[in-house]
Amino acid sequence: MRGVETVLFLVVVATVVATFARRWRVPAPSLLVVVGVVVGLLPGVPAVQVTPEVISLVVLPPLLFAAGEELPWRDLRAVARPVAVLSVGLVLLSAAAVIGIAVAVTPLPVGMAFVLGAILASTDPVAVTALARRLALPPRVQALIQAESLFNDATSLLLFRVALFLAVAGGAASWGRTLTEFGVLAGGGVAVGVLTALGAFLIRRRTEDPVLETVISLVTPYAGYVVAESVGGSGVTAVVVASVILGTQAERLTTARIRLQVGAVYQTVVFLLESVVFGLIGLQLPALVRRVAGDGAWWLLQALAIAAALMLARLLLVFVLSALRQRRVDGRISWQVPAVVSWAGARGVVPLAAALSLPVATLDGSELPARDLVLVLTTAVIVLTLVVQGFTLAPLVRRAGMPSTPPTCAPNTALHAGSSPKPACPTWTTWPRPSPRRRSWSTSCGRAGRRGSSTSAATPARRRRTGCAESTTAPYGAS
Repeated sequence: MRGVETVLFLVVVATVVATFARRWRVPAPSLLVVVGVVVGLLPGVPAVQVTPEVISLVVLPPLLFAAGEELPWRDLRAVARPVAVLSVGLVLLSAAAVIGIAVAVTPLPVGMAFVLGAILASTDPVAVTALARRLALPPRVQALIQAESLFNDATSLLLFRVALFLAVAGGAASWGRTLTEFGVLAGGGVAVGVLTALGAFLIRRRTEDPVLETVISLVTPYAGYVVAESVGGSGVTAVVVASVILGTQAERLTTARIRLQVGAVYQTVVFLLESVVFGLIGLQLPALVRRVAGDGAWWLLQALAIAAALMLARLLLVFVLSALRQRRVDGRISWQVPAVVSWAGARGVVPLAAALSLPVATLDGSELPARDLVLVLTTAVIVLTLVVQGFTLAPLVRRAGMPSTPPTCAPNTALHAGSSPKPACPTWTTWPRPSPRRRSWSTSCGRAGRRGSSTSAATPARRRRTGCAESTTAPYGAS
């Protein structure tokens, strides 16, 4: 099956899957992965080979950009401290857990176990955003889950490059080299991301053509990614930084009418790319297993052990940190928020791109040991987390007392890309959410009502800061 035919087939399948997923109230990415695995097991289906360039250069930048733009700056700033802790501490703990399990239950040498741990250490922003998009979580819980998945890539990419150097070159990584590489990765990615956002801002401020606006919005993540990678920085970090900056400046970039049009195009692009990438993940697993494991099922037991280690490490650290913070703040310990945050740690596109980028040979020309096994285990863990955590996240959210169905209104955080023609949603800034009697206190445009004033009493400056200046002056957020 040629590449174009495969893509068209995946898009058609994804459309059908999305229809049934909405009717059955299950996450479409998880169902699409299952369908991909089933199709890949059918006799006569040719093996699907995915190149790293397709994932890292074509698919990843726009999906990361869309996920970053969805983060409201106010909620992101409120969760900055836990995001920083999880982006470093949890990545290191997860990598250590995978290394220990891989050395114990797989034939991987220590160097390749280090590589596998670095690949699977961080959660995936594309998978997490795709799974959480259908859940109407409280804004700060949603921001914490998405921000952690976006900002933990710098740590995991550093670990991956150090591990790959040890496996390929057979040398020893010094502290000086590690710190230098971290500075180039993180600093270069941040610098390129800021410059990319500045350039896009200056260009978009000077045009009101919807077609040009759409083209610039689609080109921006690719430009940031390519430039960052060419200077040795992190392309993922550059795209995330650019998207967050441009998301905070959405109302200054263009009008609400153009944002609606750009948002419609971007939603279509995101749907197509997610359809292709999650379908490819499912299709690729059977072919990899046949090539590496044959008829044996040992790879499944190893993947289950690694996935369980990742979940347990995340549960342990998140619950411990949450308990310490809750005891210090109000003396009460609750399980609901840490349980949801812990269970929203799926793996996806970024680990797959890292695994596919592994070289075939070392520097001395010999074959890289156990490369195919690392690829099989990575893909299997991705499938397991997407299926297990994806199908059980919504029931857990309902058990925790949070809403688990998408709102029928248009969230304010989508205004930068174009709101749907629906009323603005209430924004719950704390959890548990307010009772129905008090829910009008914190609407997106009238936070002043908290002290007894009406929604319309909010000042224009306040409306601009909350992202709903236009939705209060025209019906349904249109200009």
